[in-house]
Amino acid sequence: MSFGLSRGRSLNVAPGVVMVSDEELGPLPDDILTNPEAGYVDPRTWFPLRAEYPDRRFEIEIGSGKGTFLMQQAPLTPETDYLGIEWAGEFCNYAADRIRRAQVPNVRLMRTDATEILRWRMPSAIVDVIHLYFSDPWPKTRHHKKRVIQDRFLADAWRVLKPGGELRVVTDHDDLWAWDRAHFDRWCAAGPCPHHEGPIPAFTEKPFAKPDSAGEGELVGTNFERKFRREGRNFHATVLKKPL
Repeated sequence: MSFGLSRGRSLNVAPGVVMVSDEELGPLPDDILTNPEAGYVDPRTWFPLRAEYPDRRFEIEIGSGKGTFLMQQAPLTPETDYLGIEWAGEFCNYAADRIRRAQVPNVRLMRTDATEILRWRMPSAIVDVIHLYFSDPWPKTRHHKKRVIQDRFLADAWRVLKPGGELRVVTDHDDLWAWDRAHFDRWCAAGPCPHHEGPIPAFTEKPFAKPDSAGEGELVGTNFERKFRREGRNFHATVLKKPL
């Protein structure tokens, strides 16, 4: 099946359209607390090939940094649209400029809090994969509430993923991994989970398989991974899959 962009083929992307604009996202409605779905906006409509090929895959990277994973992976998987979400403005602008200059048509970027976007703006069952690679470990105890992996986030990730969709996680930080692991064990068990009203277990766990763009001996091939490998750090990785 053709998706309109074969490997090696370029599709022009006009300057300035990599970053998602305020107009595309739209404002939060006044009744968001009483009607949570009122703020949903389908991000798949932000990509140039979606109208012609509505069955294209849609994946999200949380914490896309300087865009290395997206720059490497997106050209190898032209049938997939990627939304990168990055909080740091300098990194997000840098990544957007790289993607614009490279004319990568299946990547858009947002500078925002990914956990808030998933909770308040993302419709249910539209995402094939959520990538979470080397997120900030927030090592101080008083900052643990800022870590991405929380029960609330896992409930939102479960909701926005399609049946069979995956949350893919990699970290080099042992304490963060212990934190993540405690949450994953709960969400893969046959018991109730906070904020979750769907079937249980909410996820099943499977081994992490590296993406096509990762190099020899790499898990993902991001700048952080390459830096941490030179420092001799250990890595932890897993995949949580939403049951069909």
